[in-house]
Amino acid sequence: MKYDECKECRDQVTWFSIFTNVFLVFYKGTLGVLSGCQALVADAFHSSADVIASSVTMVSLKVSNKPADSDHHYGHGKIQFISSSIVGTILIIGAIFILIDAIRAIYTGDYGAPDRIAIVGAAISVAMNELMFRYQSCVGRENNSPAIMANAWDNRSDAYSSIAVLVGIVFATFGFPIADPLAALMVSLMVIRIGVELNVDAIDGLMDASPEMDELQSIYNVVSKAKGVMGISYMRARTLGEDLHVEVNVHVPADLKVYEGDLIVDLLKQQVMREIDHIGQLEVFLTPVEEGV
Repeated sequence: MKYDECKECRDQVTWFSIFTNVFLVFYKGTLGVLSGCQALVADAFHSSADVIASSVTMVSLKVSNKPADSDHHYGHGKIQFISSSIVGTILIIGAIFILIDAIRAIYTGDYGAPDRIAIVGAAISVAMNELMFRYQSCVGRENNSPAIMANAWDNRSDAYSSIAVLVGIVFATFGFPIADPLAALMVSLMVIRIGVELNVDAIDGLMDASPEMDELQSIYNVVSKAKGVMGISYMRARTLGEDLHVEVNVHVPADLKVYEGDLIVDLLKQQVMREIDHIGQLEVFLTPVEEGV
């Protein structure tokens, strides 16, 4: 974690997301109705789903903060993967409704050129959602939070959809009215793709998929250089919300005394915790081996 303030941002980021998306719902919805822009109204619906997604994220962050108990020995961090899946599902369901409405409009020819004021609404939406994505992804990355990262990508999907809406509105107002429902159709497909990716990542987390190789390599490097460690038999890790649970088996001299083994374990844990971020629990096992074997 780069700065101490990153922890404070973790507690504030979902509130910023909720307030921003509530504003965008009313702003884009009102402007879409007044300008007769179907794509902008669809984009406002997308932002309303973002409000629900941000609320789910907020709840998951509060629950994941709860310490381990008799029923949850490894804590409550995995609820963040459930939250990520819920956000992805909300995106998919909302996008399907947009997709159906866009196809109906194209099939029936029920579309017209919106007023050019809708261009302003789409442009402001692009800027605000991109800013929210950059802020949330920074907070999510520094706190290693899958729930916040899912919410960040929710805003990035809204930025993408607003870009498509903006392009559609520009073409529609300059003599190609069918561009409005076509833009809404493209929006829905992009949002569905992001929703599917969020669910795939959430399933990986719930099924204890291995973390990224560079994370494991960093831990391996620290452990292998620790004093008293002759080698590593195996190392594995899984993600529990924001933290990693790591198990490592190291080779130590066969003539090592018990208290010396305990000292190596304590020093190894301290070193890994000091040099690697987001280690929630580290279990170290010792295997005695003969020198030169």
